[in-house]
Amino acid sequence: MGKAIHRNAADEGLNMSMNFNTSNQTFRQLLGNGLSYRVPPFQRDYSWTDDEWDDLWQDMLGLFEEDGEPAHYMGYLVLQSSDSKRFDIIDGQQRITTLSVMILAALGHLKDLVHAGVDAQNNQRRRDALQNSYIGYLDPVSLVPRPKLELNRHNNRFFQTYLVPLESLPQRGLNASEHQLRKAFIWFKERLRIRVGQHPDSGEKLAAFLDTLVDKLFFTVITVTDELNAFKVFETLNARGVRLSATDLLKNYLFSVISAGGDAHENELTALEERWERIVGMLGSESFPEFLRVYWNSRHTLVRKSDLFKTIRKRINDREKAFALLRGLDRSAEIYAALRDPQDGFWEIDERKALQQLLMFNVRQPLALLLACHEKFAHDQRETFTRTLRAVAVISFRYNVICNLQTHDQERVYNEAARKISEGRLTRLQEILEALHEIYPDDNRFKTAFCEKELRTTNSRNRKVVRYVLFEIEHHMSGQSLDFESATYNLEHILPESPSDAWSHIEESKQDRLTYRLGNMTPLETTVNRDIGNLPYEQKRQAYENSDFQITRAVATHYDEWTEAKVIARQTQLAKAATAIWRIDFGA
Repeated sequence: MGKAIHRNAADEGLNMSMNFNTSNQTFRQLLGNGLSYRVPPFQRDYSWTDDEWDDLWQDMLGLFEEDGEPAHYMGYLVLQSSDSKRFDIIDGQQRITTLSVMILAALGHLKDLVHAGVDAQNNQRRRDALQNSYIGYLDPVSLVPRPKLELNRHNNRFFQTYLVPLESLPQRGLNASEHQLRKAFIWFKERLRIRVGQHPDSGEKLAAFLDTLVDKLFFTVITVTDELNAFKVFETLNARGVRLSATDLLKNYLFSVISAGGDAHENELTALEERWERIVGMLGSESFPEFLRVYWNSRHTLVRKSDLFKTIRKRINDREKAFALLRGLDRSAEIYAALRDPQDGFWEIDERKALQQLLMFNVRQPLALLLACHEKFAHDQRETFTRTLRAVAVISFRYNVICNLQTHDQERVYNEAARKISEGRLTRLQEILEALHEIYPDDNRFKTAFCEKELRTTNSRNRKVVRYVLFEIEHHMSGQSLDFESATYNLEHILPESPSDAWSHIEESKQDRLTYRLGNMTPLETTVNRDIGNLPYEQKRQAYENSDFQITRAVATHYDEWTEAKVIARQTQLAKAATAIWRIDFGA
């Protein structure tokens, strides 16, 4: 937990025209005035451990030190409510639950003091007052106890049956999260017992501790009116855990659709939850929203990230559609994960190489197409999938790496092709390639862009891309298949990155621009590269003559000096070779 900080939603760039309001509130303000809170039934189970408990406890103790912070910031709390009386906790349930368990632990210690006859009458009154303020109250009309907090479907029974009434806690027959709630109660009760002891003034000290604490713990509370606005908040906030909350929000929505009307059997819901956890576990919670968008766009009209939840809520509006979406996600999650992992056992050699290239190029736009293509062709027409994947790698190199064109247009073309594949309207390789022709820069455009390309190899990704490019051109020229990632070889900048005075014949203003031109770079043995450093070209040239690389020997053969004109001339030659290597024959 961080130290106390002061910020509000406006600091995070939130669009205040959205249908929500924001405020800073202390824990006392949150739980006052007869308000109640509920963790949605299908929200994640309680999962905090002693690591998080101890972080929180130390932060709270720090507030009471002589030079302690005046307050402790607990982060964002996202609530959903239609009446401003009952709130669903969309994000922040672990923190609210833990604080409630800590207060229950304090009530448990007060109960022990009463039983031990320690200032029994006053401590009973303290316990009743604290219980009424922070745990639950007696409805003045029905005289029925009303809890201020309800947990999810897996945790609420244990919370209401044992923790709230401070009953003896069972050890057997509990699920994993109930065990964590039980442990949290015992952990905090022991810390509080050590802090205040069991003396005549212990109850007074404990009440004073809590009374101070509830005013020093504060949240930035964002209240929304429905799931759509909650999702917009998650899309806008740039805070740790936000994407996971968006994942939970979608789960809550889908499972509420499935369980609407009480039609879902408990075993059915359990099976669905296991399926959901398997998907999220496979992808990682932060990757799930991106996977969901890729999956959706592989079957439907292109949806922007900001419109995804709204679209799903509009289209997935009954049990049958929700089940179908979950089945589809389950079926596709493994392939999506494999598309982001070239080493996965799914892939053959050519496919692995193409996927490695897409990862190296940092290109994600084709994923919806590849997902649809794999589902349609991988089992019966594997060659169609493989050749489509190879074509996508070529397009990505031309369009994204060299020409650096707009990705929005590219994503639209990929989406249209993916949708047509899913609908059975593109069934042959040539049809797919023709659908992608629009985003394949022609030879003239590609060659022109390549001739002018500059990639700053101070960036590790760029360095890797340049090595890949030069090794592919070497293979094309000499037939040698050398590992471009091998430490045996290095990337030589002919005009050095830190040129000596021997390079003063090239104007200083031009040196930086020329250094990272593709024409100025060539592969070289690591030991040689280290030895020649920033020597003059005449001495470097002698080293190039003995290189294993044909394209490096060609530098020594064809260029007796190294100037701006020579860099441009060599890059033009490399561009011709690149045009022959990275190409698709649309007429085949």
